Amino acid sequence: MKTSAIIKETLEELLIKIGVQFNSVEVEEKEENVYFANVNSDEANTLIGHHGSTIYAIQHILKILCWAKTKKAEEFNIVLDVGNYRKKQEESVINLAERKVEFVRKTRRAQSLPPMSPYFRRVVHMYLNQEQFDDITTESRGEGDSRHIIIQQKA
Repeated sequence: MKTSAIIKETLEELLIKIGVQFNSVEVEEKEENVYFANVNSDEANTLIGHHGSTIYAIQHILKILCWAKTKKAEEFNIVLDVGNYRKKQEESVINLAERKVEFVRKTRRAQSLPPMSPYFRRVVHMYLNQEQFDDITTESRGEGDSRHIIIQQKA
């Protein structure tokens, strides 16, 4: 059985066990060994939780279950989304980063983004690593919940 099919089946079983109604589950490998699972549900708020806490917990449990089923622990990663909640957050974080880049280019002064999860820091680092930002550098600073990104012009 393909990894994406195992993830889909496991996620559907998990949603049934926790008693959440869902319309569909889609799983797609968008990057090598990174699977994106999206749940469409009328109970999206329940699945997302306060500041995404529930979605992160379900994602963690899903990873552990799938790693156990495939016996490929940590050889692949799963990103769980509900009703494109994370996709909208990614777009928002990227828009903020772009505004900060404009400011850095105008003023040559470093700018910091608010603290964010490792996932969203990675999204920003990867986005600003594109060719059109070759004059920009990013760096993560801080510890724990205070970890944030500094955007500055290359010397």
